[in-house]
Amino acid sequence: MMLLVACRRRLADEHPKIASFGDLGDAVFRGPGRLAVDTMLVLSQASFCVGYLIFISNTMAHLYPVFAPSSNALLSPKALFIWAMLPFQLGLNSIKTLTLLAPLSIFADVVDLGAMGVVLGEDVSVWLAKPPPVFAFGGLSAILYGIGVSVYAFEGIGMVLPLEAEAANKKKFGTTLGLSMGFIAVMYGLFGAMGYIAFGDATRDIITTNLGTGWLSAAVQLGLCINLFFTMPVMMHPVYEVAERLLHGKRYCWWLRWLLVLAVGLSAMYVPNFTDFLALVGSSVCVLLGFVLPASFHLKVFGAEMSWPGVLSDVLLVLLGLSLAVFGTYTSLLQIFHSSSA
Repeated sequence: MMLLVACRRRLADEHPKIASFGDLGDAVFRGPGRLAVDTMLVLSQASFCVGYLIFISNTMAHLYPVFAPSSNALLSPKALFIWAMLPFQLGLNSIKTLTLLAPLSIFADVVDLGAMGVVLGEDVSVWLAKPPPVFAFGGLSAILYGIGVSVYAFEGIGMVLPLEAEAANKKKFGTTLGLSMGFIAVMYGLFGAMGYIAFGDATRDIITTNLGTGWLSAAVQLGLCINLFFTMPVMMHPVYEVAERLLHGKRYCWWLRWLLVLAVGLSAMYVPNFTDFLALVGSSVCVLLGFVLPASFHLKVFGAEMSWPGVLSDVLLVLLGLSLAVFGTYTSLLQIFHSSSA
């Protein structure tokens, strides 16, 4: 993330209007750079929001089984909850700037922290009551699959430059970002590890469904749903930036945003498996966006003045990203095909 910020700051005099990941790609590698970034950014950010809607709708269908099962993907319980959310999402996604969305994002994060804290407490109590058998590793394919899900979790790469551009104190941006990502890494690591330690092989794709019934479980699941519901407009912002630049002369366009929200909602109705979807997106576009492109940009912008350890670190980051993308995508596709044939 900070490699992107460093590149933007270095190129600020020559390219003063770098406001997004795509703008940086254009400044560094011209048209091909922008095309690569825009394509992967739209795919990844829209996929994050597809994952949000899947989580919310599956959780709500689990909590409130009021709709009869249907073989029609557009009329299944999951789909009906998505249809119910769409009018509200259309309104939220019509908000023009990230600054106006900040209060919603802060509220969502506070709710999320509370819900995650309760889940961790429940995990500890379940583990103390009856520890299940657990295994550290399930083979290389399982590790690569897990890396794909993990990379998906760090979904903010497309938001770094827009956020830095709107930061009140840009000198403190790197420190704030580092502390935030460190805290998130600890929380996500604990959340994943404690869920598996508490439930073992019985751990479900959406961990909150392991908590059983009761008001506490329902409150936690609703809290996580509220978090994702209000986070979706923020994560769709890079998609709107690309779409409005290409199709509406960089001008705000509410109907284009509505069409994109509808497209994301319809996609969520047809995606069958939450975790497999996360792993595939994380292993493919997220790895390229998070590792390969930032290191490539940094190498191109700073390569002539860096010492060999700096050049080597960028090259190793590119090679690591490409390796994870190839093998992670392969194992994720195998898992998807295995699940569909089971």
